[in-house]
Amino acid sequence: MSRTDYNAGYVFGITLVATIGGLLFGYDTAVISGAEKSIESFLIIPLGLSSFIHGATVSSALIGCIIGGAISGIISSRLGRKKSLLTAAILFFLSSIGSAFPETLFFTFGQPSTGLLILFNFYRIIGGIGVGLASAVCPMYIGEIAPAGIRGKLVSLNQFAIIFGMLVVYFVNWAIANGQAIEWINHTGWRYMFLSEAIPAALFGILVCFVPETPRYLALVRKEEQALAVLQKINNSAERAKEILDEIRHTVSESAKGKLFSYGKIVIIIGILLSIFQQFVGINVALYYAPRIFESMGAAKDASMLQTIVMGLVNVVFTVVAIMTVDKWGRKPLLIIGSTGMALGMFAISALSYLNIIGISTLVFIIIYTASFMMSWGPICWVLIAEIFPNKIRGQAVAIAVAAQWAANYLISSTYPAMMEYSGALTYGFYGAMAVLSALFVWKMIPETKGKTLEEMEQYWKK
Repeated sequence: MSRTDYNAGYVFGITLVATIGGLLFGYDTAVISGAEKSIESFLIIPLGLSSFIHGATVSSALIGCIIGGAISGIISSRLGRKKSLLTAAILFFLSSIGSAFPETLFFTFGQPSTGLLILFNFYRIIGGIGVGLASAVCPMYIGEIAPAGIRGKLVSLNQFAIIFGMLVVYFVNWAIANGQAIEWINHTGWRYMFLSEAIPAALFGILVCFVPETPRYLALVRKEEQALAVLQKINNSAERAKEILDEIRHTVSESAKGKLFSYGKIVIIIGILLSIFQQFVGINVALYYAPRIFESMGAAKDASMLQTIVMGLVNVVFTVVAIMTVDKWGRKPLLIIGSTGMALGMFAISALSYLNIIGISTLVFIIIYTASFMMSWGPICWVLIAEIFPNKIRGQAVAIAVAAQWAANYLISSTYPAMMEYSGALTYGFYGAMAVLSALFVWKMIPETKGKTLEEMEQYWKK
Protein backbone atom coordinates (compact mmCIF):
# COMPACT_ATOMS: atom_id res chain seq x y z
CA MET A 1 0.00 0.00 0.00
CA SER A 2 1.23 3.49 -0.85
CA ARG A 3 2.37 5.76 1.96
CA THR A 4 -0.14 8.35 0.70
CA ASP A 5 -3.13 6.06 1.34
CA TYR A 6 -5.07 7.18 4.39
CA ASN A 7 -8.60 7.68 5.70
CA ALA A 8 -9.04 11.27 4.62
CA GLY A 9 -12.37 11.91 6.34
CA TYR A 10 -11.16 10.55 9.66
CA VAL A 11 -7.80 12.36 9.55
CA PHE A 12 -9.27 15.70 8.55
CA GLY A 13 -12.10 15.36 11.07
CA ILE A 14 -9.85 14.90 14.10
CA THR A 15 -7.48 17.55 12.75
CA LEU A 16 -10.31 20.09 12.55
CA VAL A 17 -11.25 19.42 16.17
CA ALA A 18 -7.63 19.95 17.24
CA THR A 19 -7.44 23.19 15.26
CA ILE A 20 -10.22 24.70 17.37
CA GLY A 21 -7.45 24.97 19.95
CA GLY A 22 -5.54 27.01 17.39
CA LEU A 23 -8.60 29.17 16.79
CA LEU A 24 -8.82 29.88 20.52
CA PHE A 25 -5.09 30.62 20.55
CA GLY A 26 -5.67 33.33 17.94
CA TYR A 27 -8.92 34.53 19.51
CA ASP A 28 -7.44 34.92 22.98
CA THR A 29 -4.27 36.68 21.90
CA ALA A 30 -6.02 39.10 19.49
CA VAL A 31 -9.11 39.96 21.54
CA ILE A 32 -6.97 42.51 23.40
CA SER A 33 -6.46 44.50 20.17
CA GLY A 34 -10.03 45.81 20.35
CA ALA A 35 -10.06 46.25 24.11
CA GLU A 36 -6.60 47.66 24.86
CA LYS A 37 -7.55 51.33 24.54
CA SER A 38 -10.62 50.77 26.72
CA ILE A 39 -8.47 49.00 29.31
CA GLU A 40 -6.14 52.00 29.20
CA SER A 41 -9.07 54.37 29.70
CA PHE A 42 -10.77 52.24 32.37
CA LEU A 43 -7.80 51.07 34.45
CA ILE A 44 -4.48 52.67 33.43
CA ILE A 45 -5.25 56.40 33.11
CA PRO A 46 -7.50 56.73 36.21
CA LEU A 47 -4.76 55.13 38.32
CA GLY A 48 -2.08 57.42 36.85
CA LEU A 49 0.01 54.52 35.57
CA SER A 50 2.72 54.63 32.88
CA SER A 51 2.82 53.45 29.28
CA PHE A 52 5.07 50.62 30.47
CA ILE A 53 2.29 49.34 32.78
CA HIS A 54 -0.14 49.64 29.88
CA GLY A 55 2.16 47.61 27.65
CA ALA A 56 2.63 45.02 30.39
CA THR A 57 -1.16 44.75 30.86
CA VAL A 58 -1.80 44.35 27.14
CA SER A 59 0.86 41.63 27.09
CA SER A 60 0.05 40.01 30.46
CA ALA A 61 -1.52 36.94 28.85
CA LEU A 62 1.91 36.21 27.42
CA ILE A 63 3.21 35.52 30.93
CA GLY A 64 0.66 32.72 31.06
CA CYS A 65 1.71 31.62 27.58
CA ILE A 66 5.29 31.23 28.80
CA ILE A 67 4.06 29.19 31.78
CA GLY A 68 1.73 27.10 29.61
CA GLY A 69 4.43 26.45 27.06
CA ALA A 70 6.98 25.54 29.74
CA ILE A 71 4.69 23.04 31.48
CA SER A 72 3.26 21.62 28.26
CA GLY A 73 5.94 18.94 28.11
CA ILE A 74 5.13 17.67 31.60
CA ILE A 75 1.37 17.81 31.08
CA SER A 76 1.38 16.28 27.58
CA SER A 77 3.71 13.50 28.76
CA ARG A 78 1.76 12.66 31.92
CA LEU A 79 -1.84 13.32 30.86
CA GLY A 80 -1.44 12.70 27.15
CA ARG A 81 -2.04 15.01 24.20
CA LYS A 82 -5.85 14.69 24.32
CA LYS A 83 -6.30 15.53 28.02
CA SER A 84 -3.87 18.42 27.62
CA LEU A 85 -6.16 19.91 24.96
CA LEU A 86 -9.15 19.48 27.29
CA THR A 87 -7.24 21.27 30.04
CA ALA A 88 -6.55 24.16 27.67
CA ALA A 89 -10.26 24.41 26.79
CA ILE A 90 -11.20 24.71 30.48
CA LEU A 91 -8.60 27.45 31.01
CA PHE A 92 -9.87 29.40 27.98
CA PHE A 93 -13.42 29.27 29.33
CA LEU A 94 -12.48 30.41 32.84
CA SER A 95 -10.33 33.23 31.48
CA SER A 96 -13.04 34.61 29.22
CA ILE A 97 -15.53 34.89 32.10
CA GLY A 98 -12.98 36.28 34.55
CA SER A 99 -11.47 38.83 32.13
CA ALA A 100 -14.95 40.15 31.27
CA PHE A 101 -16.03 40.54 34.90
CA PRO A 102 -12.89 40.72 37.07
CA GLU A 103 -14.83 42.50 39.83
CA THR A 104 -16.84 39.34 40.62
CA LEU A 105 -16.66 38.37 44.33
CA PHE A 106 -13.95 40.88 45.24
CA PHE A 107 -14.52 44.43 43.93
CA THR A 108 -17.24 47.01 43.20
CA PHE A 109 -18.35 46.80 39.59
CA GLY A 110 -16.95 49.57 37.40
CA GLN A 111 -14.63 51.04 40.04
CA PRO A 112 -10.96 51.00 38.94
CA SER A 113 -8.33 50.05 41.50
CA THR A 114 -4.88 48.55 41.65
CA GLY A 115 -6.36 45.32 42.99
CA LEU A 116 -8.81 45.13 40.07
CA LEU A 117 -5.96 45.67 37.61
CA ILE A 118 -4.01 42.82 39.23
CA LEU A 119 -7.03 40.50 39.13
CA PHE A 120 -7.73 41.35 35.47
CA ASN A 121 -4.14 40.46 34.64
CA PHE A 122 -4.51 37.24 36.64
CA TYR A 123 -7.45 36.12 34.51
CA ARG A 124 -5.59 37.06 31.33
CA ILE A 125 -2.63 34.97 32.55
CA ILE A 126 -4.99 31.99 33.10
CA GLY A 127 -6.08 32.29 29.47
CA GLY A 128 -2.44 32.63 28.49
CA ILE A 129 -1.63 29.31 30.14
CA GLY A 130 -4.35 27.81 27.95
CA VAL A 131 -2.80 29.45 24.90
CA GLY A 132 0.65 28.17 25.85
CA LEU A 133 -0.68 24.64 26.21
CA ALA A 134 -2.65 24.81 22.96
CA SER A 135 0.25 26.34 21.05
CA ALA A 136 2.47 23.39 21.98
CA VAL A 137 0.01 20.52 22.03
CA CYS A 138 -2.23 21.30 19.02
CA PRO A 139 0.57 21.09 16.41
CA MET A 140 2.12 18.19 18.34
CA TYR A 141 -1.19 16.33 18.30
CA ILE A 142 -1.72 16.95 14.58
CA GLY A 143 1.89 16.09 13.75
CA GLU A 144 1.62 12.77 15.59
CA ILE A 145 -1.67 11.89 13.87
CA ALA A 146 -0.89 13.06 10.32
CA PRO A 147 0.48 10.88 7.49
CA ALA A 148 3.91 12.11 6.35
CA GLY A 149 2.80 13.26 2.89
CA ILE A 150 0.27 15.78 4.22
CA ARG A 151 1.75 16.58 7.63
CA GLY A 152 2.89 20.06 6.61
CA LYS A 153 -0.56 20.89 5.24
CA LEU A 154 -2.38 19.58 8.31
CA VAL A 155 -0.14 21.31 10.84
CA SER A 156 -0.44 24.50 8.76
CA LEU A 157 -4.22 24.22 9.17
CA ASN A 158 -3.59 24.97 12.83
CA GLN A 159 -1.97 28.27 11.84
CA PHE A 160 -4.94 28.96 9.57
CA ALA A 161 -7.17 28.39 12.59
CA ILE A 162 -5.05 30.79 14.65
CA ILE A 163 -5.37 33.51 12.01
CA PHE A 164 -9.04 32.72 11.46
CA GLY A 165 -9.59 33.08 15.22
CA MET A 166 -7.92 36.49 15.06
CA LEU A 167 -10.10 37.49 12.10
CA VAL A 168 -13.25 36.33 13.89
CA VAL A 169 -12.41 38.37 16.96
CA TYR A 170 -11.62 41.43 14.80
CA PHE A 171 -15.18 41.15 13.43
CA VAL A 172 -16.59 40.54 16.91
CA ASN A 173 -14.74 43.54 18.36
CA TRP A 174 -15.85 45.75 15.46
CA ALA A 175 -19.46 44.58 15.75
CA ILE A 176 -19.50 45.30 19.49
CA ALA A 177 -17.94 48.77 19.07
CA ASN A 178 -19.69 49.79 15.83
CA GLY A 179 -22.01 52.77 16.34
CA GLN A 180 -21.53 52.82 20.12
CA ALA A 181 -20.43 55.80 22.18
CA ILE A 182 -16.82 55.64 23.31
CA GLU A 183 -17.98 55.95 26.93
CA TRP A 184 -20.06 52.75 26.60
CA ILE A 185 -17.19 50.89 24.94
CA ASN A 186 -14.76 51.94 27.66
CA HIS A 187 -17.16 50.95 30.46
CA THR A 188 -19.02 47.92 29.08
CA GLY A 189 -18.20 47.04 25.47
CA TRP A 190 -14.73 45.67 26.17
CA ARG A 191 -16.29 43.16 28.59
CA TYR A 192 -18.38 41.62 25.80
CA MET A 193 -15.24 41.26 23.71
CA PHE A 194 -13.64 39.00 26.32
CA LEU A 195 -16.90 37.20 27.18
CA SER A 196 -17.46 36.16 23.56
CA GLU A 197 -14.54 33.69 23.83
CA ALA A 198 -16.54 31.45 26.16
CA ILE A 199 -18.58 30.06 23.24
CA PRO A 200 -15.73 28.55 21.16
CA ALA A 201 -13.98 27.46 24.38
CA ALA A 202 -17.01 25.41 25.44
CA LEU A 203 -17.35 23.92 21.95
CA PHE A 204 -13.68 22.90 21.94
CA GLY A 205 -13.97 21.24 25.34
CA ILE A 206 -16.95 19.16 24.20
CA LEU A 207 -15.54 18.07 20.83
CA VAL A 208 -12.08 17.14 22.09
CA CYS A 209 -13.72 14.42 24.20
CA PHE A 210 -14.51 12.56 20.96
CA VAL A 211 -11.05 12.47 19.33
CA PRO A 212 -8.51 9.67 19.92
CA GLU A 213 -5.19 9.91 21.70
CA THR A 214 -2.25 10.01 19.28
CA PRO A 215 -0.70 6.64 18.35
CA ARG A 216 2.81 7.86 19.14
CA TYR A 217 1.86 8.87 22.67
CA LEU A 218 0.01 5.58 23.15
CA ALA A 219 3.16 3.72 22.04
CA LEU A 220 5.27 5.78 24.45
CA VAL A 221 3.09 4.67 27.39
CA ARG A 222 3.06 1.05 26.14
CA LYS A 223 -0.58 1.00 25.01
CA GLU A 224 0.35 -0.57 21.71
CA GLU A 225 -2.99 -2.23 20.99
CA GLN A 226 -4.75 1.13 21.21
CA ALA A 227 -2.00 2.72 19.12
CA LEU A 228 -2.44 0.05 16.46
CA ALA A 229 -6.22 0.59 16.40
CA VAL A 230 -5.78 4.34 15.79
CA LEU A 231 -3.16 3.72 13.11
CA GLN A 232 -5.49 1.31 11.33
CA LYS A 233 -8.25 3.93 11.27
CA ILE A 234 -5.82 6.54 9.93
CA ASN A 235 -4.19 4.39 7.25
CA ASN A 236 -7.07 2.13 6.15
CA SER A 237 -4.62 -0.78 6.34
CA ALA A 238 -3.69 -3.20 9.11
CA GLU A 239 -0.43 -3.97 7.31
CA ARG A 240 0.63 -0.32 7.03
CA ALA A 241 -0.44 0.30 10.62
CA LYS A 242 1.84 -2.51 11.85
CA GLU A 243 4.74 -1.11 9.80
CA ILE A 244 4.34 2.33 11.34
CA LEU A 245 3.94 0.91 14.83
CA ASP A 246 7.18 -1.08 14.36
CA GLU A 247 8.98 2.16 13.37
CA ILE A 248 7.54 3.97 16.39
CA ARG A 249 8.37 1.07 18.71
CA HIS A 250 11.98 1.14 17.54
CA THR A 251 12.35 4.87 18.22
CA VAL A 252 10.90 4.72 21.72
CA SER A 253 12.64 1.59 22.94
CA GLU A 254 16.30 2.61 22.76
CA SER A 255 18.42 3.15 25.88
CA ALA A 256 18.60 6.95 25.67
CA LYS A 257 14.85 7.32 26.02
CA GLY A 258 13.75 10.62 27.49
CA LYS A 259 17.17 12.30 27.76
CA LEU A 260 16.81 15.80 26.32
CA PHE A 261 20.26 15.95 24.72
CA SER A 262 20.35 12.33 23.55
CA TYR A 263 20.44 13.64 19.95
CA GLY A 264 22.85 16.47 20.67
CA LYS A 265 22.20 20.09 21.56
CA ILE A 266 21.88 21.42 18.01
CA VAL A 267 18.29 20.22 17.48
CA ILE A 268 17.21 21.96 20.71
CA ILE A 269 19.07 25.15 19.76
CA ILE A 270 17.43 25.16 16.32
CA GLY A 271 13.99 24.80 17.92
CA ILE A 272 14.67 27.72 20.28
CA LEU A 273 16.04 29.96 17.52
CA LEU A 274 13.07 29.17 15.28
CA SER A 275 10.81 30.40 18.05
CA ILE A 276 12.85 33.51 18.83
CA PHE A 277 13.09 34.64 15.22
CA GLN A 278 9.36 34.10 14.68
CA GLN A 279 8.72 36.71 17.39
CA PHE A 280 11.66 39.09 16.94
CA VAL A 281 10.46 40.00 13.44
CA GLY A 282 7.68 41.87 15.28
CA ILE A 283 4.54 40.14 14.04
CA ASN A 284 2.59 40.33 17.27
CA VAL A 285 3.13 44.07 17.47
CA ALA A 286 1.19 44.30 14.21
CA LEU A 287 -1.50 41.94 15.55
CA TYR A 288 -1.95 43.22 19.12
CA TYR A 289 -1.68 46.93 18.38
CA ALA A 290 -3.27 46.98 14.89
CA PRO A 291 -6.10 49.47 15.64
CA ARG A 292 -3.69 51.80 17.45
CA ILE A 293 -1.21 51.65 14.55
CA PHE A 294 -3.91 52.58 12.05
CA GLU A 295 -5.20 55.35 14.29
CA SER A 296 -1.67 56.73 14.51
CA MET A 297 -1.75 56.83 10.70
CA GLY A 298 -4.72 59.19 10.88
CA ALA A 299 -7.67 56.78 10.69
CA ALA A 300 -10.76 57.30 12.82
CA LYS A 301 -11.57 54.63 15.43
CA ASP A 302 -14.22 52.85 13.31
CA ALA A 303 -11.97 53.04 10.22
CA SER A 304 -9.02 51.62 12.17
CA MET A 305 -11.17 48.65 13.22
CA LEU A 306 -12.17 48.07 9.58
CA GLN A 307 -8.55 48.31 8.40
CA THR A 308 -7.70 45.71 11.04
CA ILE A 309 -10.34 43.42 9.48
CA VAL A 310 -8.79 44.00 6.04
CA MET A 311 -5.42 42.97 7.46
CA GLY A 312 -7.05 39.91 9.01
CA LEU A 313 -8.50 38.87 5.63
CA VAL A 314 -5.07 39.23 4.02
CA ASN A 315 -3.62 37.05 6.77
CA VAL A 316 -6.15 34.30 6.09
CA VAL A 317 -5.55 34.36 2.32
CA PHE A 318 -1.77 34.09 2.64
CA THR A 319 -1.98 31.39 5.29
CA VAL A 320 -3.92 29.39 2.69
CA VAL A 321 -0.99 29.98 0.29
CA ALA A 322 1.30 28.33 2.86
CA ILE A 323 -1.10 25.42 3.33
CA MET A 324 -1.22 24.78 -0.43
CA THR A 325 2.55 25.00 -0.99
CA VAL A 326 4.33 23.73 2.15
CA ASP A 327 4.26 20.06 1.10
CA LYS A 328 5.14 20.94 -2.53
CA TRP A 329 7.85 23.60 -2.26
CA GLY A 330 9.22 22.56 1.12
CA ARG A 331 9.78 24.44 4.36
CA LYS A 332 13.07 26.24 3.68
CA PRO A 333 12.15 28.06 0.43
CA LEU A 334 8.95 29.46 1.93
CA LEU A 335 10.74 30.64 5.08
CA ILE A 336 13.43 32.48 3.08
CA ILE A 337 10.86 34.09 0.75
CA GLY A 338 8.83 35.17 3.77
CA SER A 339 11.84 36.66 5.54
CA THR A 340 12.67 38.69 2.43
CA GLY A 341 9.13 40.08 2.20
CA MET A 342 9.04 40.94 5.90
CA ALA A 343 12.35 42.78 5.68
CA LEU A 344 11.07 44.81 2.72
CA GLY A 345 7.85 45.71 4.53
CA MET A 346 9.45 46.67 7.85
CA PHE A 347 12.31 48.70 6.35
CA ALA A 348 9.77 50.60 4.23
CA ILE A 349 7.57 51.31 7.29
CA SER A 350 10.69 52.44 9.16
CA ALA A 351 11.53 54.88 6.37
CA LEU A 352 7.96 56.21 6.21
CA SER A 353 7.98 56.69 9.99
CA TYR A 354 11.29 58.56 9.83
CA LEU A 355 9.96 60.82 7.07
CA ASN A 356 6.64 61.24 8.93
CA ILE A 357 4.70 60.14 5.85
CA ILE A 358 1.22 58.97 6.90
CA GLY A 359 -1.15 57.44 4.38
CA ILE A 360 -2.19 54.46 2.34
CA SER A 361 1.43 53.54 1.60
CA THR A 362 1.91 52.58 5.26
CA LEU A 363 -1.10 50.26 5.12
CA VAL A 364 0.27 48.71 1.91
CA PHE A 365 3.64 47.90 3.48
CA ILE A 366 2.01 46.55 6.66
CA ILE A 367 0.01 44.21 4.42
CA ILE A 368 3.16 43.17 2.52
CA TYR A 369 4.85 42.47 5.83
CA THR A 370 2.00 40.48 7.39
CA ALA A 371 1.27 38.59 4.15
CA SER A 372 4.92 37.54 3.97
CA PHE A 373 4.80 36.30 7.56
CA MET A 374 1.53 34.41 7.10
CA MET A 375 2.76 32.51 4.05
CA SER A 376 5.96 31.48 5.79
CA TRP A 377 7.04 31.93 9.40
CA GLY A 378 3.49 31.94 10.77
CA PRO A 379 2.55 28.35 9.91
CA ILE A 380 5.92 26.81 9.03
CA CYS A 381 7.62 27.57 12.33
CA TRP A 382 4.90 25.48 14.00
CA VAL A 383 5.23 22.77 11.35
CA LEU A 384 8.95 22.46 12.04
CA ILE A 385 8.52 22.51 15.82
CA ALA A 386 5.99 19.68 15.46
CA GLU A 387 8.23 17.52 13.26
CA ILE A 388 11.96 18.11 13.86
CA PHE A 389 12.16 16.62 17.37
CA PRO A 390 12.57 12.85 17.87
CA ASN A 391 9.70 10.91 19.45
CA LYS A 392 11.47 10.29 22.76
CA ILE A 393 12.13 13.96 23.52
CA ARG A 394 9.30 15.65 21.61
CA GLY A 395 7.25 16.63 24.65
CA GLN A 396 10.25 18.15 26.47
CA ALA A 397 11.77 19.78 23.40
CA VAL A 398 8.50 21.30 22.15
CA ALA A 399 7.90 22.71 25.64
CA ILE A 400 11.31 24.44 25.62
CA ALA A 401 10.82 25.83 22.11
CA VAL A 402 7.30 27.07 22.84
CA ALA A 403 8.30 28.63 26.16
CA ALA A 404 11.14 30.44 24.36
CA GLN A 405 8.67 31.63 21.75
CA TRP A 406 6.28 33.10 24.29
CA ALA A 407 9.12 34.70 26.26
CA ALA A 408 10.32 36.38 23.06
CA ASN A 409 6.73 37.37 22.27
CA TYR A 410 6.32 38.99 25.69
CA LEU A 411 9.61 40.85 25.37
CA ILE A 412 8.76 42.26 21.95
CA SER A 413 5.10 43.09 22.67
CA SER A 414 5.55 44.64 26.11
CA THR A 415 8.40 46.91 25.01
CA TYR A 416 6.65 48.20 21.87
CA PRO A 417 4.86 51.24 23.41
CA ALA A 418 8.05 52.46 25.12
CA MET A 419 10.16 51.81 21.98
CA MET A 420 7.69 53.78 19.87
CA GLU A 421 7.90 56.72 22.26
CA TYR A 422 11.64 56.77 21.60
CA SER A 423 11.68 56.21 17.81
CA GLY A 424 9.23 54.56 15.44
CA ALA A 425 11.85 54.42 12.69
CA LEU A 426 14.35 52.53 14.86
CA THR A 427 11.63 50.22 16.22
CA TYR A 428 10.48 49.07 12.78
CA GLY A 429 14.06 49.04 11.52
CA PHE A 430 14.96 46.58 14.30
CA TYR A 431 12.17 44.22 13.19
CA GLY A 432 13.42 44.46 9.60
CA ALA A 433 16.96 43.56 10.66
CA MET A 434 15.63 40.52 12.52
CA ALA A 435 13.87 39.41 9.32
CA VAL A 436 17.20 39.52 7.45
CA LEU A 437 18.90 37.47 10.18
CA SER A 438 16.04 34.96 10.14
CA ALA A 439 16.65 34.28 6.42
CA LEU A 440 20.35 33.64 7.06
CA PHE A 441 19.49 31.32 9.95
CA VAL A 442 17.16 29.22 7.78
CA TRP A 443 19.69 29.05 4.93
CA LYS A 444 22.52 27.84 7.16
CA MET A 445 20.86 25.72 9.88
CA ILE A 446 17.39 24.38 9.03
CA PRO A 447 17.06 20.87 7.51
CA GLU A 448 14.37 20.26 4.89
CA THR A 449 11.67 17.99 6.35
CA LYS A 450 9.28 17.78 3.39
CA GLY A 451 7.89 14.27 2.89
CA LYS A 452 9.87 12.66 5.73
CA THR A 453 8.20 10.64 8.50
CA LEU A 454 8.83 11.68 12.08
CA GLU A 455 10.93 8.55 12.48
CA GLU A 456 13.05 9.44 9.41
CA MET A 457 13.73 12.87 10.92
CA GLU A 458 15.02 11.10 14.01
CA GLN A 459 17.62 9.34 11.87
CA TYR A 460 18.73 12.73 10.50
CA TRP A 461 19.72 13.92 13.98
CA LYS A 462 21.55 10.66 14.69
CA LYS A 463 23.74 11.37 11.69
